[in-house]
Amino acid sequence: MTYNDTFLKACKKVRVDQVPVWYMRQAGRYDPEYRAIKEKYSLLDICRQPELAAEVTMMPVRKLGVDAAILYSDIMNPVASLGIDFDIVKNIGPVIDNPIRSRSDVERLKPIDPEGDLGHVLETIRILDRELTVPLISFAGAPFTIASYLIEGRPSKNYLRTKAMMYGDPQTWHLLMDKLGDMAIAYMRAHIANGAKAVQLFDSWVGALTPADFREYVLPVVTRIFAELRDLPQPKIYFPGVASGELLPELRELDCDVIGLDWRVTLTEGRRRTGGRYAVQGNLDPTVLTAPMPVIERYARQIIDEGIAEPGFVFNLGHGLFPEASLEKLKELTSYIHEYSRKAIANGAAAGGGNA
Repeated sequence: MTYNDTFLKACKKVRVDQVPVWYMRQAGRYDPEYRAIKEKYSLLDICRQPELAAEVTMMPVRKLGVDAAILYSDIMNPVASLGIDFDIVKNIGPVIDNPIRSRSDVERLKPIDPEGDLGHVLETIRILDRELTVPLISFAGAPFTIASYLIEGRPSKNYLRTKAMMYGDPQTWHLLMDKLGDMAIAYMRAHIANGAKAVQLFDSWVGALTPADFREYVLPVVTRIFAELRDLPQPKIYFPGVASGELLPELRELDCDVIGLDWRVTLTEGRRRTGGRYAVQGNLDPTVLTAPMPVIERYARQIIDEGIAEPGFVFNLGHGLFPEASLEKLKELTSYIHEYSRKAIANGAAAGGGNA
């Protein structure tokens, strides 16, 4: 079977004939087949069964026609290897049994053992490497986002405890950042060694920081993570999460290939703020998927037109899919992105432009 490498080319700013697309949380609750599986198994149960996790990963590739698969997993998966007890609680998210509140708590964290503790994840990747005809994206949680769960004990809206440690005990904070940075590096290297074709660092909640605080308390470890993956040729993506537009100018020196954008910043402005160095990924507001198809297509067309103005564009959402999204609309949207972008790129090339 033909291998579709359009996504990999776009990540490296190589010319493509049509825009590649995948969706954050594309293996999820919008799919009735997935919901039936979740009636029997929890997210963590699925992750512990490589054959099942691989099947769930492949479902949206078959059903939607997307150009990349994203590993069915959770950013909290490697945290257990550090010695943290947690569960993913329905309608809440990660809940930590033993939150981190002191330096001694941080010092007790162990280095992760990907082969010993997370072998089921690596086996899932190996299965997918054999079965997929599109690239597999694996991922890790970025230090700030993981720390926010570990310190708060569950999802937070204001990150009071997290910022209290950051401001009040910076030495402990940086020790935690370094340990979580080591975790992300080891985890993503193991993923690539077992067959992942790209990696994404999810920093879903770092937009809660000012640019100055991001620069002082978070950017050094994010910079180190990508620097220590520099020797690997696979594309590397940094997604600084929602409401992170003001942080984009701080990312200009990262050793990554792609910056993910949320919907609050246009692709043109995102490229400007990051110095034009990176491919961009995004950035449809997920709630637009509640609209009629002509409206969805209008928004998608605007994004595609901006995206193909320069080399390096991957269509995605500005954040993850939600349960109310329509499987049929996602199929139609995927087809529309391919068809419209193919014509637009061809027309642009005929006119002497049309990079994608």
